[in-house]
Amino acid sequence: MKLKNLEKKNPAPTPLFREKAGWYGARILILGFGKEGRDNFLFFRKIFPKKVLGIGDRQEISNFKFQISNLLRKDKYVKLHLGKDYLKAIKNYDIVVKSPGIPIHLPEIEKAYKEGKITSQTQIFFENCPGKIIGVTGTKGKSTTTALIYRVLKTGGFKVHLVGNIGNPVLNFLLSATKKDIYVYELSSHQLYNLKKSPQIAVFLNLFPEHLDYYQNFNEYLRAKQNITRYQKKEDYFIFNPKNEKVKATAKITKAKKIPIKTEIVKKFVKSKDIPLIGNFYFLNIAAAIEIGKLFKIQKEKIKKAIKDFKPLKHRLELVGTFKGITFYNDSLSTIPETTILALDSLGDKVQTIFLGGSDRGLDFKNLAKRILKSGIKTLILFPTTGDKIWKEIVSLKKNHKLKAIVVQNMRDGVKLAYQYTKKGKICLLSCASPSFSLFKDYKEKGNLFKKYVREYGQSKKSS
Repeated sequence: MKLKNLEKKNPAPTPLFREKAGWYGARILILGFGKEGRDNFLFFRKIFPKKVLGIGDRQEISNFKFQISNLLRKDKYVKLHLGKDYLKAIKNYDIVVKSPGIPIHLPEIEKAYKEGKITSQTQIFFENCPGKIIGVTGTKGKSTTTALIYRVLKTGGFKVHLVGNIGNPVLNFLLSATKKDIYVYELSSHQLYNLKKSPQIAVFLNLFPEHLDYYQNFNEYLRAKQNITRYQKKEDYFIFNPKNEKVKATAKITKAKKIPIKTEIVKKFVKSKDIPLIGNFYFLNIAAAIEIGKLFKIQKEKIKKAIKDFKPLKHRLELVGTFKGITFYNDSLSTIPETTILALDSLGDKVQTIFLGGSDRGLDFKNLAKRILKSGIKTLILFPTTGDKIWKEIVSLKKNHKLKAIVVQNMRDGVKLAYQYTKKGKICLLSCASPSFSLFKDYKEKGNLFKKYVREYGQSKKSS
């Protein structure tokens, strides 16, 4: 169903909405009122100025920022379902536009999925977008790859947009979308879950155990990721990492043309000194962007320029600076052991102090413990709750180690200790191998606090 038909009483039927009267006659609930939920609301309000729209969220209206709560209070046609019982409203609606962060295995959500009520921003966009969509997924490296692809296409002269999980909700883009528009869409597993349409170009980077508190098991997480290519057609393209076994296996289920990512291609396009990213693991991200550039027939020199001019994203092995002779790196987006291992491989034996730990998603830290024991690390600054788990893994492997472990409850104390125990000429790394939620709102808050206190103590006369 195209946007121009949305206000007709009897629009053409669509597999997305099963309610017979289509959009016009359906009772619509926007479930979750974070950044994406607000984008959903603004979109539907533009399409249906006087339609009653339901909004459901665990937060009470008093907890929203003033601009948001004021927006809701002024709207005459909004029906609010806020607070702990917000999910009870689902039964009163025909279509539920669910935000990705709301768990999928809550009883009310599972029932709504069975009834065919639930859709998502991603599904709506994919069904209605007249332009081309390049979807990018993987456990790690999605944002950097998405941003690199965007930069390559932009440098190549295309009308391109950076959207999705990278922080740019996409639905309002539909209001001005044309066939010439290209949308580089970062796709999380949550956005891919239950998706019934795949992008014309899909990029699948890697897969490691993650989000095991959200999914019932690793296979359910894998199946969600595979939706990026499951519904592709013969004329579509699947760009994938053949060195990751789960990704390689996913290539067997697609009808699309397959393009394996070969990291060797990077050195043919750009010299090592011109790559603004630390670590060989970034070659996978760069190689994926190069393949997109080739697909769109962008000149080699323009691809090279896009890579050379690329600005690394924050919180991804980000150099904070050297203070009092100590070099600090912020890798707060490292939420699994594999990425912390890659960070250590990139920075080498100069890492003397490392921050580890966070909320527990049932991940295995044995390989990380082995890597730490082989490194030059002397001090571990640990956050609850997995900090203790990582430490126990290290002790079980080697009882006579010489590592020092200190548990902290906030970032200020951790950074203060880092200055105390890290020698000049060495590196202090924040790469926690766990999600941030035990003590911090998210990885951004954790990384920003790290940078703040590193600079504060680095500029003071005393750091202890």
